[in-house]
Amino acid sequence: MGESENIIRRRDAHARGVTDIEIRRLCRSGIWTRLSRGVYVPTRVYADADERGRHLYRALAAAQIARPGTVLGHVSAAIAHGLELWRTPLDDVHLTCGRSGGNGRSRGRILHAEHFEADEVVDIDGVAVMSVARTVADLARTLPFEQAVVAGDHAMRTAGVAGAEVSAILARNPSHPGNAKAVRAVRFMCGHSDSVGESRSRVLFVRSGLPIPYTQAEVYAGGGQWLARVDFLLPEHGVIGEFDGRVKYRRDGVADAAAEEVVFREKQREDRLREAGWVVVRWVWADLERPEIVVARVREAIARAARGPRPSGHVVTPQGLHLR
Repeated sequence: MGESENIIRRRDAHARGVTDIEIRRLCRSGIWTRLSRGVYVPTRVYADADERGRHLYRALAAAQIARPGTVLGHVSAAIAHGLELWRTPLDDVHLTCGRSGGNGRSRGRILHAEHFEADEVVDIDGVAVMSVARTVADLARTLPFEQAVVAGDHAMRTAGVAGAEVSAILARNPSHPGNAKAVRAVRFMCGHSDSVGESRSRVLFVRSGLPIPYTQAEVYAGGGQWLARVDFLLPEHGVIGEFDGRVKYRRDGVADAAAEEVVFREKQREDRLREAGWVVVRWVWADLERPEIVVARVREAIARAARGPRPSGHVVTPQGLHLR
């Protein structure tokens, strides 16, 4: 967390010869921003940070003045670990203290009174933070299903967190009111979703009653040559689904040269898949806001594939399954 280097504590300012009168003047003039009692950050640094960065600054400031035994948890721990979040409010800093009662909320701060084990806490640049696995468990208990899956998928992909590890943490507190929904979310999490859009697409498939796809499968032609790794695969239906969130455009909506090259290569890739007999269906980020569009496209693709011959070749899933 490079942000910790920009945090200014009152006692450190004093050690450098800055008086309280000067601190107040720096804050009044807008040079420093006060994050919490006795903790500041240069205003330009804070203003230049994005929403996640500003939340992290506030979280680090809260950790500076928290009581011993209090750690960053929940959403704040997710930010500290760099986990992806989607439509998850970042207004409040979340702290967890290891006592059985006394949940509290103050301006910009939520205190969770929950027991935790020593192995569920890690040190990040001198700040006590819930581990990635415990953070995923806490988010699964408190966030809506889709938001929890987004964070959990990213944790499994980038931090190597296993579902069994998160489930074991949930089992330590079986009476937690959020455990039932957390267990369902953790079972659905997968480390093979490459983006927030892909995680949301997987949730859409299950909520809409569509067949559950394999993710990030490798597709081979009849002669054995590799064709592509695809986002979503329905091998029994001969359908491939692709979430297209990778092409970048200028602000005027026109693809730059690099993006045009990506589009050209994607078309060639898709042509190879279609030549092998697969029906390919695509959707983009905006389509996820109108899920009925995606559902209709997938169902139409399944119907179209059923009218044609079976694809040639075979596929290999990340789990090592070979399907023909």
